[in-house]
Amino acid sequence: MCTMYGIIEQLCSEKGIKPGKLCADLGISRGILSDLKAGRTKKLSSENVAKVSAYFGISTDYILGKETEKAPAETGKRSVSDDDIKFALFGGDGEITDAMYDEVRNFAAYVKQREASKKKE
Repeated sequence: MCTMYGIIEQLCSEKGIKPGKLCADLGISRGILSDLKAGRTKKLSSENVAKVSAYFGISTDYILGKETEKAPAETGKRSVSDDDIKFALFGGDGEITDAMYDEVRNFAAYVKQREASKKKE
């Protein structure tokens, strides 16, 4: 049994549901979790990790086994890393260069400034 499946199974148990119900609720194939449990696959797609983490209200890093804190900390106490933002923006697929990330940040700053200018008019 892989660590990721163990984490998901524990979360289901704590919520009082079976993994099959989780799959039905999220609209993902039960075979995906079966493959994970049996070790035929080692991880879920970034899309499915995001779905599972949102379902349980926890970070994707917890599902991935990268952190031990299940739920986000209280407001103001949880820090969001650049890696968290990159995962959210790019879905965790492929190599995200610093230049790509800077371009997205610059565009976000431009949009924020543009919207602020509209409000002043």
